Amino acid sequence: MHKPTKKSAQTSKDSIPDYLRPYVVDQQWERYTSRQHATWRFIMRQAREFFRDHAHTMYLQGLEKTGIPISEIPRIEVMDAKLREIGWGAVCVSGFIPPLTFLDFQSRQLLPIAADMRSLEHLTYTPAPDIVHEAAGHAPILADPGFAQYLTNYAELARKAIFSLEDVKLYEAIRCLSDAKENPDSQPEEIAAAAQGVEDASRGISWVSEAAQVARMNWWTAEYGLIGDLEHPQIFGAGLLSSLQEGKSCLEKAVTKIPLSLACIEQSYDITQPQPQLYVANSFSQLSELLDELGRGMAFNRGGISALALAKKAQTVTTVVVDSGLEISGVLVSVEGDLEAGGCFLRWQGPVQLCWQGNELPGQGSERHRHGFSGPLGPWQAYPQRNPADLHEHELSAINLCIGQVGELSLSSGVVISGRVKHMLRRAGKLLLITWDQCRVQRGSEVLFIPEWGEFDQPVGISIPSVFGGPADRQAYGDFYIGTPSSSPGRRTPYSEAEKSLFALYQRVRELRNADAPLANAPFTSALNAIATTLIEVYPEEWLLAVELCELLAQRPEAQGKTYPWLEQLKGRLLESRRYSSEIQHNINLGLKFAAVRD
Repeated sequence: MHKPTKKSAQTSKDSIPDYLRPYVVDQQWERYTSRQHATWRFIMRQAREFFRDHAHTMYLQGLEKTGIPISEIPRIEVMDAKLREIGWGAVCVSGFIPPLTFLDFQSRQLLPIAADMRSLEHLTYTPAPDIVHEAAGHAPILADPGFAQYLTNYAELARKAIFSLEDVKLYEAIRCLSDAKENPDSQPEEIAAAAQGVEDASRGISWVSEAAQVARMNWWTAEYGLIGDLEHPQIFGAGLLSSLQEGKSCLEKAVTKIPLSLACIEQSYDITQPQPQLYVANSFSQLSELLDELGRGMAFNRGGISALALAKKAQTVTTVVVDSGLEISGVLVSVEGDLEAGGCFLRWQGPVQLCWQGNELPGQGSERHRHGFSGPLGPWQAYPQRNPADLHEHELSAINLCIGQVGELSLSSGVVISGRVKHMLRRAGKLLLITWDQCRVQRGSEVLFIPEWGEFDQPVGISIPSVFGGPADRQAYGDFYIGTPSSSPGRRTPYSEAEKSLFALYQRVRELRNADAPLANAPFTSALNAIATTLIEVYPEEWLLAVELCELLAQRPEAQGKTYPWLEQLKGRLLESRRYSSEIQHNINLGLKFAAVRD
């Protein structure tokens, strides 16, 4: 496990390994528009008032402790500095990143935060990861030590879960659809094609992998979790904390509340629909207890034939751990024989790396094994009751296995290896690997290896105590298929002049709101009149700016009793029932309700 430590690097992104760097981007905070800041502020003002009574008690403290302001989009470098005070950190990423990569960051006590800001059109819910979800959803509850430890432990366990090729294809399809839905440049046919891709990938799921099961654990806890009393639970899941609409509806009686148990990993979910049931934990310590229970049944803990079968079925990079300590990472394609009754012969598709204790062995990486790797495991006929990994030099010499000499080795499985012993590799007293040249490997009349193929690296051991997802040495292994490094749902086209003028109006309102001078003096009155006139004449549907103008007058005492000719016209439009959709009208009513609430 990556233990929480005081980070010596200047920022968290300075300390990440090279293979994670492609996922990290600069936030470019100055590129957020005033309209985006207004959208953030609208969301957070509502959230603060609602969640102070309905979220976990750490929520309000957590906003402050993790550097999340109410009035503007947070700066991720500020969040990083605040999170480092509690043993965590933050890095900026672009949109969706592969689940394994997200977990890798999280296992290092780093919170990946998507730089994108949801559009006003997707105020209550965005189909793509954004800074509201990642920052305002995930970060506040991290200030609770029990929950922070659970997230760290979860990430460590999830990184060991075996994920399937089907999982990756579904992730890719969902990423494409979420980007298409959020990107205002997307055409209807693009969204339809992406939706069809998700449907096809979903139909392609033929089994529930370990990764899918642990993802469900995350969904029903860190994303959509409730805690406390079953009748009156509190919210702690990021998916609920980042959506006021879902945060309110989830507490209604129509949503079934179920006491949290490990049975939640059997419950699938649809990310495009509100959840008909949610799980209620009794405490954050229960989350860690369930995590331990889940881990005990996973392949990295149980090993053996069933774990090998799972790795083969997954068709993704996994690591097979031999009882000698040798770790073999690659795509397992064949398991021939019975490991528990005489031994077996394993084959991997390249690239393959051989490791010990998570570090690639010298000269045993993907360059040497780029086309694959194979070898027998099991007892040797000469020492049927001994694990060959424990044999000493004199015992090997007794059966003519000496470096530089030609020899022959027969395994109980019927595999026979003949050739010249070139090298023997040991670690911590265990024999991990025998390298042969001029080598031939046969099982009866079946030829398994011939001298023309080069040197043969023979793994040594008789059992498989563990199999886990991904390579043992991620840094050294290099790229493997876990999904596209990053994507962004942000628009591709530049802003129009009309949009830029609208953003300037939002910026002027921000300046007026923060000004110390009396609002009722002539320059301010003139500025307000100019903004309102332009809004009414040029941007009649821009409801959020209209709400902000109403709020500005309601909050400033010096504006009370003063006549603003445009105010009634503006309010009349906002309350015109047929002008806006029911969702927008609901948001307008919320905005007017909170107009007099000071930040």
